[in-house]
Formats: sequence, C-alpha cells, structure tokens
Amino acid sequence: MKAFDAIIIGTGQSGPSLAHRLAGAGMRVAIIERYRFGGTCVNTGCTPTKTLVASAYVAHVARRAGEYGVKIDGPVSIDMKKVKERKDYVLGFSTRGVERGLRSNPSITVYHDHGRFVGPHDVRVGDDTLTAPRIFINVGGRASVPDIPGLKDVVYLTNSSLLDIDVLPPHLLVVGGSYVGLEFAQIFRRFGSKVTIIEMAPRLIHREDEDVSAAIGEILKGEGIELRLGVHGMRFAKRNNDIAVTLDFDTGKDEVVGTHLLMAVGRRPNTDDLGLEEAGIATDKKGFIQVDDQLRTNVPGVWAIGDCNGRGAFTHTSYNDFEIVAANLLDNDPRLVSDRIMAYNLYIDPPLGRAGMTEADVRRSGKPALMAKMAMEDVNRAFEKGETQGFMKILVDRDSKQFLGASILGVGGDEVIHVILDQMYAKAPYGVLRRAVNIHPTVSELLPTMLGNLKPLE
Repeated sequence: MKAFDAIIIGTGQSGPSLAHRLAGAGMRVAIIERYRFGGTCVNTGCTPTKTLVASAYVAHVARRAGEYGVKIDGPVSIDMKKVKERKDYVLGFSTRGVERGLRSNPSITVYHDHGRFVGPHDVRVGDDTLTAPRIFINVGGRASVPDIPGLKDVVYLTNSSLLDIDVLPPHLLVVGGSYVGLEFAQIFRRFGSKVTIIEMAPRLIHREDEDVSAAIGEILKGEGIELRLGVHGMRFAKRNNDIAVTLDFDTGKDEVVGTHLLMAVGRRPNTDDLGLEEAGIATDKKGFIQVDDQLRTNVPGVWAIGDCNGRGAFTHTSYNDFEIVAANLLDNDPRLVSDRIMAYNLYIDPPLGRAGMTEADVRRSGKPALMAKMAMEDVNRAFEKGETQGFMKILVDRDSKQFLGASILGVGGDEVIHVILDQMYAKAPYGVLRRAVNIHPTVSELLPTMLGNLKPLE
C-alpha cells in the first residue's frame, strides 16, 4: 500500500492543474493516466479539431480568392497527409507538455496505467495499490455509439478515429446533426469530400433556437452539404466497398451510399471500468458520477471533476471544476457549480457563440423580456471581410435590465460572445454596454447599437 495525500485519476483539463495546485500546497500527489496525457481536449477534441478547422478555412478562402481580387492559378487541392501531420504536431506539442509538466514536479508521482477502485479510498494501478484521504475522478468521456441495425456489420468512425485518417473520404456520411457532427461535416466538405448529414430531429442542433438552426442549415447547404432530417429509423449494410444506409421518413424510405461513416450522436462517461461499485460511488442511469454543488460525490473525500460528472462537458467547464475544488479546499473561498453561466461555441465557419438562455428558454420561463436582432450583413466589419452569413440576437430581462442570453452566429461570434458573457457575470444592467464606445470597425461595436433597438419579446 502506497500512501499519498491525494490521488487524481485522469489527466484531462482539470486534473493536471489540480495536481500542481495540491502539490504547491505541500501535498504528495499521485496522478494516473492510462492512455494519452491531456484528455479529450488535447487529443481528440478542441486542439486537433480546431487545427483541422483552420486548414479547412484556408482551403475555403483560397477557393474564393477571386472574389477578393486575388488570382490563384489552378484548382485548390488538399494534401491530407500534410493536414494530418500539422494536426499531429500541434496535438503532440500539447500532450507532451502536459506529461512533461507533471513528471517534472517532485511532489507528483505519475502512473501510466489503468486505475481502478478497490475501496472507498484505495485505487489499484498495475501491481500497486494506492491510498489517499482525497481522491479526484477526472476520467472524461468518449463517443456514444447506439445499437442501430446493421451498424456492427460496417466499419464506422468516431470523433477520435476520424482524426487518424490521412486520406480524403470520397463521401462521408455523418450520423448526428449536432455540434461534433456539424464541425466535421464542414471540415471534410471544404477538404473536398461529398458529405451527407443524417439527423433524427426535424432540424439541426435542435437545442438551439429555430432561427439559429435554420441559418446554420442554409450555411451548410450553401457549401454543398446534403441534409437528411427527421429520420425515424435507419439500417446499415455493406455495399461492395461502400456503406449503404436505409432511412425511414414519414413520407417513405430513402437510401444513401457513402464510403465512410462518422457516428456523432453524443458522448458517454468513461466510468464503466473504474470499480466505482467497490467504492460505493453513485452514478446516474447514464453512468455520470453524481456530485453536489461543490463537486463532491456521495463518498466523503471523493470528488468527480470534468466531463465524467455530467455538469459541463466542455474544456472551460472542466477547468472551472478545478477552480471550484481548489478554492473550496485550499482558499476558504466557497465556489459553486451553479455560479457559472452556460456558454459555448460551435466552431463551424462562421462560428456560433452562445451564452445563457436561448429565446426558447426565455419564452418557456415566462420572464418578461426584451430582444434585439441584427443580420450580420448589416455589420460593416463582416461586409468588408466578405463574410456576411448569420445574425446576432440578444435577450435581456425587462425588469432587472440584466442580460439573459445571446446567440452570435457570424464572423468573430466565438469571441464577440464574451462581451455579453462578461456583462452577465458582472450582473450589469444592459445600459452599461449600451453606453460603451466600442472600436470601429469591429463586430462588437454594433452591440451597443442593438441594445438601443430592444423590443418586447411577444
């Protein structure tokens, strides 16, 4: 039995930061990683996918060069091996940095193996059993693959395995019309693949407002991506070297044949092989570890942070989990999960920035509200850049004058959203931003103008 002050299982976004913070507080820390250091974000999430988004954006702009008066001789082509090499370089730089930082800290012991609970405060790793009064579970998640007829008979990809290919799929079928599926769909369409998105809901990213879904659908269709929405059921089958999927609709059946298949229908936590039952740690029916507002499990001295607790599923929320735990444990600074405002981006091009409530959320709440909306084609900065797709929408509480939420779909939307988000954290009335003198020419400069045109949400 090897005793530590703290054990961290997993090196995703929150784990290494917490390890260094605990070590800095004088604790002896063991951190366990069974696969790649850095977790989802570094290896199969933000870092590699946004690297691919960048390559796809360059290809897209190059094809439009003539619109800007730039002449490119010959067609734009993609070298997928070079694209993958660049992605691997950026990814490797990040994951090596995480591992190097952990191994260089004398107060941290790194175990590169699978950890499994054998008791409430005991973890088996290889031939060793570790024990500590504080254990932090940070095991992340992976792609969820549903049981669909015929799926086991064909070769399919997930968000992880798709990153490993160095050839261009002639025709990529994407099952799932939400955040992961849409990003990959646009990436590979811009690389030159034919792409078909298959979604069971009647519209894309159905968690968003209908106008946002419709605008994103038009953006993707405008780039030649085919949409099959409102699918009631599907069946897969081999078709020589291809993959055929039969789709059931209200109006009948359809068949689509592709060369590659991406399953992008959700995520599941990596909690099924941790021995949680040996520790008595409670999970919900989907396998997410149940935690309170300070990320404590039902077992004293055990916390769950990051994607495995079902309280965020984003890199920034995972890092905030670290901040919450560290503040409560070390700083006598009570912080709660419920203090944070839900915010995220969809990294298609143009991106969607989201913060707080949607229009549909506000309507369901019954809150008296005001709303302003502006087409991106009316924004000088977007017009100058030749990127006028999308719109901005802001919602405020009629009585408190505070922001309720915003959707920024358009050029720079992934950064502009923070103007609203920061006002929300400050609990500032919208008049503060209304009186701001923002810099011209930017997208953000139109936010004060929009707030001068708020109308009652009817």
